[in-house]
Amino acid sequence: MASLPADPCRFDRERRTVAAMIRLYCRHQHGSPDHLCTECAELWDYVQRRLERCPFQENKPTCAECPVHCYQPARRTQIQAVMRHAGPRMLWRHPVLAIRHLLDGTKKAKHKT
Repeated sequence: MASLPADPCRFDRERRTVAAMIRLYCRHQHGSPDHLCTECAELWDYVQRRLERCPFQENKPTCAECPVHCYQPARRTQIQAVMRHAGPRMLWRHPVLAIRHLLDGTKKAKHKT
């Protein structure tokens, strides 16, 4: 059976999902309704740099399923806190992104060739 081509929107969707999670976390934890606080803005900048350098690109699995853990330990702890808080709330605030993220979590990583 031939494998399916990579989802061309997958990488952008990952970026949108993480951005929505960080915004939701910042709004609830730091009281920043219109913009990210300094701490969350720095995390978002870090996440974008990591995504740009991802060896899987369009074949990228969710970070939890990824065989390459590219986040520094402190940043990994920080993003895990964001995801623990925002993950359950994403179903109410961004249901399509949340469901697609769950489905993406079932895919295996393939290196870009």
